[in-house]
Amino acid sequence: MSHQWITVIILFIAILLLSLTKLRSDLIALMVMLALGITGVVDHNQIFSGFASSAVMTILGISMISVALQQTGAANAIGRLLFKIGGRNEILLVFWVSFFSAVLSLFMNNIAAVGVLLPAVMSLSRRSQTSPGRMLLPLAFGTILGGMATLLTTSNIIVSGALKDAGISGFGLLDFFPVGAPVALVGILYVVFIGRNLLPKTEVSSKNTSPQTLSEKLMAQYQLDNEITQVRVLPGSLLADKSVSSLDCKITDQMHMIRILPKKGRPQVVSPEAILHAGDILIINGKPSESLMVEFGLATLPPIKGELPITDAANPLAEVLLSPHSQWVGKSLCEINFRIRYGLNVFAFWRQGNPIHENIANLKLQTGDALLVQGGTEYIRQLEREKDLVLLEEDPDSVVRPKKLGLALLITILTLGFAALDILPVALVVLAGAVLLLLTGCMSLNDAFQRIEWKAIFLIAGMWPLTIALRDTGLAAGVTTSLLNWLGPVSPLIVAAFFVIISMLLTQFMSGPIAPIIIIPLALSAAKNFGIDPHPLALAVALGCSVAFITPFSHPVNIMVMNPGGYTFKDYARVGFPLTLLSITTILLGLHFIWGL
Repeated sequence: MSHQWITVIILFIAILLLSLTKLRSDLIALMVMLALGITGVVDHNQIFSGFASSAVMTILGISMISVALQQTGAANAIGRLLFKIGGRNEILLVFWVSFFSAVLSLFMNNIAAVGVLLPAVMSLSRRSQTSPGRMLLPLAFGTILGGMATLLTTSNIIVSGALKDAGISGFGLLDFFPVGAPVALVGILYVVFIGRNLLPKTEVSSKNTSPQTLSEKLMAQYQLDNEITQVRVLPGSLLADKSVSSLDCKITDQMHMIRILPKKGRPQVVSPEAILHAGDILIINGKPSESLMVEFGLATLPPIKGELPITDAANPLAEVLLSPHSQWVGKSLCEINFRIRYGLNVFAFWRQGNPIHENIANLKLQTGDALLVQGGTEYIRQLEREKDLVLLEEDPDSVVRPKKLGLALLITILTLGFAALDILPVALVVLAGAVLLLLTGCMSLNDAFQRIEWKAIFLIAGMWPLTIALRDTGLAAGVTTSLLNWLGPVSPLIVAAFFVIISMLLTQFMSGPIAPIIIIPLALSAAKNFGIDPHPLALAVALGCSVAFITPFSHPVNIMVMNPGGYTFKDYARVGFPLTLLSITTILLGLHFIWGL
């Protein structure tokens, strides 16, 4: 049996298995890779080349950059911005996610755009209590649609370069915009008003709780919001110009501080090294007596309207349980010096089904006690290694390195800028940026490796040999040439439609730059034979290669959102097929009215 027929059989078996959704898509991809290697269709020296492909290396680097953006709070800030303008209205959320991703992809590589926005959209999902499956496919599709309107997309760059190599003028930066922008607009409208209804309707996991929801839940459970008081530190106060760690434990128990609002500067957590000054406002848990206020030199302030700044993403609330064999059983928080030892504030106890707020510093701990704590994310995460305490719940959007936010943004912007200039390969630039983020402490290597989308990497690497087989066996070029000969003498618009469709079909199974490399020489030859301006046919090939909506491996960004969105092969086909028809129609209309085909 010829290698062409073996490739066809493997391709159809892979499509069948993916459609049945009985096996994981990345496992199917590995099976495809092994089948092509064992049958000898792909040379053994190339069978594992997908793991070193530029797409895989780019996703690896971008995944690491995304971790840095999440850990420094940049992703959380973007998520807050999107939530502010979209609220919990799903139509608005889907619109802004798809629109923002489309605009961003005008100026940067599509994979980079999704890498930057993916953690932000996940944060938005938790914040708005909307399933990730309702927003991540619009994110991927919006990015692909926006890329059609600019030269900076990979397939567009390849096609423009092929024109120059053939002695024909290439495309400028905005030459794709007159046709690509209407396609992007039509596509976004489809995603918002029609495609949104075809997305999987999965429930929001209880684990995907937003920081606001988690804080509100814990505050309500411990009845903390009923016990909040604001006081001002007066000149001459016993607390003025002293650090929190220097205060006697009995003082801090009688007036349990939650947050410091300095006279100048931003609100800060009550850390052991925090210095109190005259004029500072303290948010405390409980309602201190008048005699206590006079003794400490404090003044009670009237309650303010709105939400008090008790927590933030860098200093979230968490719930910890005293382990059964803890050495702290029978001891008080003062005796174990809890605030200094763990760097955390204890707001309340939970014992026998009721919250306890008073005298908690001197209360003897019992087995089964739960503590409501607040502090830096890094301190809370350290409790996972603590034998005496068990961390029950943690904020998924907590910011580990808030002080590195500016540095992380600067490195990310420089990385994306160099990638857009195309001075060096995108994969090389992105990996360099990721390493720089590691060296500057914007993320840890362990966190980066834990959050890399390994499913996406194995899916691309596994399917990559199929791309090689379609190219090297001559199957893709042979089918295209045969169909072109079968068309015979037809109008230029029909020829353009053929190249849009054939480019789209090959793209579904040849993610990366392979499809335009195969098709563009045939398009230039057809332009010469039919006496057609090569530019609109080249445009048809480039845009057809960006109509990547039907399968997850038609574009790396589809694979990047597959696992976090919980999508199956059928989800892409169900949402992507109508979008594909709309995109092809809009492309052909643009070629007809703008390029005169």
